[in-house]
Amino acid sequence: MRVHHLNCGTMRPPGADLVCHVLLVESDAGLVLIDTGFGLADVADPRSRLGAPRHLLRPALDREETAVVQIQRLGLRPSDVRHVVVTHFDLDHIGGLADFPHARVHVTAAEADGALRAPTGRERRRFRSVQWSHGPDVVEHGPGGESWRGFAAARELTEIGPGFVLVPLPGHTRGHACVAVDSGSRWLLHCGDAFYHRNTLAGARVPFGLRLAEFGVAHDRALVRANHARLAALHQRAEPDLTLLSAHDPVIYAALSEPA
Repeated sequence: MRVHHLNCGTMRPPGADLVCHVLLVESDAGLVLIDTGFGLADVADPRSRLGAPRHLLRPALDREETAVVQIQRLGLRPSDVRHVVVTHFDLDHIGGLADFPHARVHVTAAEADGALRAPTGRERRRFRSVQWSHGPDVVEHGPGGESWRGFAAARELTEIGPGFVLVPLPGHTRGHACVAVDSGSRWLLHCGDAFYHRNTLAGARVPFGLRLAEFGVAHDRALVRANHARLAALHQRAEPDLTLLSAHDPVIYAALSEPA
């Protein structure tokens, strides 16, 4: 499979420069996206689509950064995007879903509970239902599964094909997950928002503003801390065929998006 690294949403909250790191995979099942970043509708109508958080995130909302435009620029057809696997339903990760209305959207059942069915007031305020008002075909993946790199309950997404694994890692949201993709020479573990900054993996200090934001929005802060430790331990094992990436770290994105 061929993997393209896309930045689908530059954001400049106070004191930080962030990206929305999206994976585009050319597979036997067609094109597969891991997250979408912001979409064309977000660019056209940020007030209703993004609400007040846009003032804090300060997204560039550049049409040229949307996944659908970048796919076209690569000479591929957006209609060939058959599957989108989302780490979670925060607005900067699913804004582009409406640009791929015929794609199946894969998510953990726990995340669907927290976002689509919104059992708590905090979750109702957090998620933006307008971003799925087009009625996507959502495929919910329940608990359980097989061991993968020390994670006990990972699920191979056989509906898509070999080389895609959903790894539940709740904490940032109720049903947050990492997504592993076999790129051929190595596995890429897209950790979504399980960590924000590369220093987390090294056990080093994370900039105060990012640390404050990370724990401020966490569904379960204790789980976020545990996830940090778990991912740092995995990173420090330095397995040669595994690379961890964050949705928002621009340095990790720049390193992986450079031409081979």
